[in-house]
Amino acid sequence: MQSKSGIPGALAGRDRPSCWSRFRWSLLLLGAVACLGACTKARRSRATVQERMLDEFTGSYPVSARPNGTVRTFDVVAAPARVSLAGGVATDVWAYNGQVPGPQLRVRLGETVRVRFTNRLPQATTIHWHGVRLPNDMDGVPTDKRPAIEPGGTFVYEFTPKDAGTFWYHPHHRSSEQVERGLYGVLIVEDAALPAYQQDVVWILDDWLLTPDQQVEPSFNTMHDLMHDGRWGNVITVNGRTDTVLAASPGSRVRLRLLNAANGRVFTPDFGSLQPRVIAMDGMYGRQPVPLGRAEIAPGNRMDLDITFPAAVALDVPVIDRYWAPSPNPLARIRVDGDPVRTPGFPAPARAHVPSYREGLKAPVATEFILNARRGGAFGIEWTINGHAFPDHAHVPLALGRWSRLRFTNVSARIHPIHLHGMFFHVLARNDAPVDEPFFRDTVLVHGKEIVDVGVVPLDAGDWMMHCHILEHAEAGMMTMLDVH
Repeated sequence: MQSKSGIPGALAGRDRPSCWSRFRWSLLLLGAVACLGACTKARRSRATVQERMLDEFTGSYPVSARPNGTVRTFDVVAAPARVSLAGGVATDVWAYNGQVPGPQLRVRLGETVRVRFTNRLPQATTIHWHGVRLPNDMDGVPTDKRPAIEPGGTFVYEFTPKDAGTFWYHPHHRSSEQVERGLYGVLIVEDAALPAYQQDVVWILDDWLLTPDQQVEPSFNTMHDLMHDGRWGNVITVNGRTDTVLAASPGSRVRLRLLNAANGRVFTPDFGSLQPRVIAMDGMYGRQPVPLGRAEIAPGNRMDLDITFPAAVALDVPVIDRYWAPSPNPLARIRVDGDPVRTPGFPAPARAHVPSYREGLKAPVATEFILNARRGGAFGIEWTINGHAFPDHAHVPLALGRWSRLRFTNVSARIHPIHLHGMFFHVLARNDAPVDEPFFRDTVLVHGKEIVDVGVVPLDAGDWMMHCHILEHAEAGMMTMLDVH
């Protein structure tokens, strides 16, 4: 028999679930969900802080490279050259492909980089790919298994970058001399789908210590440099020039990639009436764009800016370095003129997953690195990590794929931009005050008498270098190795 409801009679009567039955099943279902939530919460409460931080980190950036089959091949030669840095006078330098900065290498994410390198310098050298997560034996740090490339020698570097962003390359052998002589260049890994900026511009900031006849001062690793914050020059260049100008149309939107290639100088760029937003730090996109403010760009740091120019105003804006307020330094100029263009309205590419690690300071410190100096060594001063100067140092183990809290304790009065090869990290605190920067770093500036805590998850196995990126400090011993296994 068919009931009026359309339910067969067998179920419409005695066998049909009652309201009470349905209510009871609802209660059981709610109870199961509540139990599942409570069990999950209980499991999380039993997890260590490090495990919870690892959960928060998951998905921040790729574990593996994803090669798409395209190989971009570049020929790079390191050799003496002559360039005009200031005042039209030719300066003897060491250069990649005869130019300072070296050639700009651009690839798309997923493409493989192949660099056929030739050394025509009077010294052995290497190329280190600063900030790029790559196989350990391609990192460019001289080892017994992979020694520096001797004069006349060649080597092929090949790797597929895992991340889009602004990276750079420079020697990692006698760096304080070779970088100062002009050996550096930028590697841009573009997004697979490019943001619609009208211009994508690179500014490489550097300073040079020149003699009165405009030649590179030939004394390296001096006592003065070692006692202070490394070698600071008397001429500042942007892209190897003292007269760099960025020309833009009113209403245009520009991505400006800044790189500090100086041996020791820190830059704090002031863009006047313009309002740049930081979208990436050390190559990695941030959680969201943030105002530039008074940002310090230490040696080794990169900072990508998103700048929109006013639509109906002609501007001539000097960009000034104000790191040392009593002595501002001109860097470059931005000139906005001509016919206005339509401002592209795409969202800023700073939309990465960047954890906050709010519980990170509850975790024990896995390793503390004490930064200091002492008399002795080949240069008369040694810069040390935990009382050891490189190469007389102890390797530090760091767990692959695990979250660790590291602490840098600077007991000296000098600054130290600490750079980790092969990994990124997130700053947790400065002098025990919590910090939530909306981005990762590979280099952090530790000020005099300052303590900096960071959280790190290394994803690539190998022996990775950690050092001060004031190159004179590194040359005098402030280096060690992190063994990630």
